Amino acid sequence: MSSGFGLAPPPKLGKTPFRADEFSDDIVLVTGGGTGLGKAIALEFGRIGAKVCIASRSSDHIESGLKYLQEYGVTARGYTLDIRSEQSVRDTFAKISSEIGFPNILVNNAAGNFPVAAEELTPNGFRSVVDIVLNGTFLCSREIARYHIGHKSRACILNIGASYSWTGGPGFVHSASAKAGVKAMTETLAVEWAPYGIRVNSLVPGLFPHEDETSHIKATPGRLDSDNLRAPALRAGAPRELGWAAAFLCSRYASYITGHTMVVDGANWQRRFMTQPEFISVRDQLGLGDFQES
Repeated sequence: MSSGFGLAPPPKLGKTPFRADEFSDDIVLVTGGGTGLGKAIALEFGRIGAKVCIASRSSDHIESGLKYLQEYGVTARGYTLDIRSEQSVRDTFAKISSEIGFPNILVNNAAGNFPVAAEELTPNGFRSVVDIVLNGTFLCSREIARYHIGHKSRACILNIGASYSWTGGPGFVHSASAKAGVKAMTETLAVEWAPYGIRVNSLVPGLFPHEDETSHIKATPGRLDSDNLRAPALRAGAPRELGWAAAFLCSRYASYITGHTMVVDGANWQRRFMTQPEFISVRDQLGLGDFQES
């Protein structure tokens, strides 16, 4: 390792570049907001005055998310939502609207993912991830857009993407395919809906270790070793940094930004070796033996 010292650490948890009432007129819905990075994004919106709603299929995730937000002084509402279901999406948005008003900011954070060799991936496993990541993002986006287009009111949609939308993602063919669709969707809807005052952007997180990572992700070989040495920044990201970026893209200070994908990863996805290291197949990385056709 060279003698570099990396990028500066972020401000402490609780700091914010915005006024405390910056989002006081806004209702924010964060799908998958009860855990991980969704929880961090919800927290930052809540700190700056937004009425925060978190949604999940899991009541346990909702309960733990609300408890976490409360511990940091943010009161939020939780809603059961299956983003794969058009009816569930409609019902949840209607319930939010009847209780506090229709959301004008949507963060499409809910996702599904697990490492797998493509030849081992079942059609159902592929469909399940695509259904959550791609179809669910569309259903929620369509619901909020239809309301605001009809009411001639402005809104903002923020999709959570992935850098393998550009590069491909060996070992994650289901998620990489779905996230590439989300990127195309972001750019398409930004053009279609800008005339109606609806902005659509995407936020791509890099390495942000957190306590809610799934067992599948934690079990990825080498995943937890030397996290701070896995990016040119010489440190991993803090979840609050993603929350600040999300708040900026949804703020009035980004009112002319739409169709954009912002990457928050310490320049990690652009890194390249001058001489590529020896190739290791996905099966070998996952510790699988020879493929046996069933």
